[in-house]
Amino acid sequence: MNRSAVIFGTVAYSKLADKVAIDCAFPRGSFEQKEFPDGERYHRLLSEVEDVDVVLIGGTISDRDTLELYDLGWALAEAGARSLTLIIPYFGYATMERAVHEGEVVMAKSRANLLSSLPEAGEGNRIILLDLHSEGLPYYFDSHVRPIHLYAKDVIIQAARSVGMDEFVLASTDAGRAKWVESLANEMNVEAAFIYKRRLDGRRTQVAGINANVEGKRVVIYDDMIRTGGSLVQAGMAYRDAGASELFAIATHGLFPENSLQKIRESGVFRKIICTDSHPRACTLEDDFLEVKSISKLFSNYLRSVRRTSETELYE
Repeated sequence: MNRSAVIFGTVAYSKLADKVAIDCAFPRGSFEQKEFPDGERYHRLLSEVEDVDVVLIGGTISDRDTLELYDLGWALAEAGARSLTLIIPYFGYATMERAVHEGEVVMAKSRANLLSSLPEAGEGNRIILLDLHSEGLPYYFDSHVRPIHLYAKDVIIQAARSVGMDEFVLASTDAGRAKWVESLANEMNVEAAFIYKRRLDGRRTQVAGINANVEGKRVVIYDDMIRTGGSLVQAGMAYRDAGASELFAIATHGLFPENSLQKIRESGVFRKIICTDSHPRACTLEDDFLEVKSISKLFSNYLRSVRRTSETELYE
């Protein structure tokens, strides 16, 4: 007897859910959604999930999307899901991951607590997170939820080699990401570089130096997230001024609010930007300047491995 499974996706992550379902050969779950005139939303599950392993894919790209993820997760657990796995490609509360001033709300913790409060499916709940800005975020989830932090390392390495070719320098935007970039560079057997910054005041920083010689070399900057791209462009200019021959940028999460991608393009610093489809905004902006790589196989490989383990335990 094989365990049955089904994959759901929030509206914003429907395309990624389709890819993962195809990769895993799992059926797609469906639900009805509409909005009342006062803004209240209506959800209704259309797929049977009782005694089924359920996967729900959705990112916390806005509070509205977070509530959609929570509401659907609640409905699936209440409907009798055997197990519930939330895949959150982008956990969008990294800015407020900790309090700096007294009285500040740590949004990352409050949202983790919210998702931890979902009803527990028969065989438990998992939450899959991808390339978090802070390694400590999984600890914000309650003990009855199993948080799992996956890394898009293989996708990032492939992307870096596609633009860096045989010889390049893997660089970071600042010293804060230097260890992660150095680890990737060592795995690819390339040189690593990072920038020293000096803070001028509460808002401004100045590049104080670069730890490696990049003159005449192709430089690929990696960061976990590109938001507006201000820091990225500043770093790119520093590497360019230090003599880099070509500049590319790679990120796991490409947010690009408003016209930020256009501003990065118009800066003339980068030849190309590559990110993943962890955030749906990137998919809507993909063109010859922005290339989007899918992380669907990363999630489908994990789900298949968990499924093999579960079925082995079932027969033992």
